[in-house]
Parts: sequence; C-alpha cells; structure tokens
Amino acid sequence: MHPATAKWYDRRDCVFIEFCVADSRDVKVNFDKTKCGFSCLGGTDCVKHENEIDLFDTIDENESKHKRTDRSVLCYLRKAQPGKAWPRLTKEKAKLSWLSVDFNNWKDWEDDSDEEMGNFDQFSDMMNNMGGEDDLPDLDGADDDESADSDDEKMPDLE
Repeated sequence: MHPATAKWYDRRDCVFIEFCVADSRDVKVNFDKTKCGFSCLGGTDCVKHENEIDLFDTIDENESKHKRTDRSVLCYLRKAQPGKAWPRLTKEKAKLSWLSVDFNNWKDWEDDSDEEMGNFDQFSDMMNNMGGEDDLPDLDGADDDESADSDDEKMPDLE
C-alpha cells in the first residue's frame, strides 16, 4: 500500500485536504474527532492508497464531507473551533513526504479585515483598468546606433 499524495490548506471555519489520485475507485473517507482516514484504488493499475492523519486539532466529524473527481478526492473538514488557525495539518511536527501545503489556495485569513479586502479589490480593479502593452512606448531599436559605450574601454590590469 502507498499513501496518496495530498495537499492541504487552512480556512477560518474549515481545513481542506486534497488527495491527488486520478481515476480513484472504492473511495473510503473516515472522519473522527481527531483523525482523518482515506483509502482508495487509483489509476489504471489499481494501486491501493491509504492515509491516516492524526489532526492538529479537533473537527466536527458530522459536518465534514468529501467529494470525488476524476483527478482527486477533496475533503472538507469542519473545525470544532472555528476561527482558530492551524499552523500545520498534523498533530505531530514530523514532515510527511506525501503531504504538502496547497499554496495556490493558501490564504492568511487571520489578519484579514473587510477593509483590507476592500483595498485589495480596489487594487485589483486599478490593475485591470491600467493600459495593456499597446500603451507602452516602443523601446525596440532605441539604441540602434552601434557606437561604443564608455564602459567598453579596456580595464586596467589588477596589481
């Protein structure tokens, strides 16, 4: 048995874990207050994957869910204590070779305020409204004359 490769990220009320197994079958996900278990058959060669995670903190196992797609199984773990950040997914600090942070979905929500998000939206709008490449001056060929630069002179020998 092989553990499935997984990515995770933290949100205010929940934690997401994505088990990256293409063409998974016989998917079983077990939620416990302090554990998450995952198993399936994956790929065309039907490799058996199995993961057991001792979680950093407690979850509401009745409100936790999972969804299977052709590429992965995404688990939604509802935190028992919403608003409490999880600095890591696991109870122990040990590094698991099959587990990594999903930086594409990671967000430092602890410091967020509505005002800051409003500023970010304004910034995004400003960036979208700025001109594209057509507004840039044509810099190609600005230095077409083949004259030598002052820094092309021979350097003196070091002593």
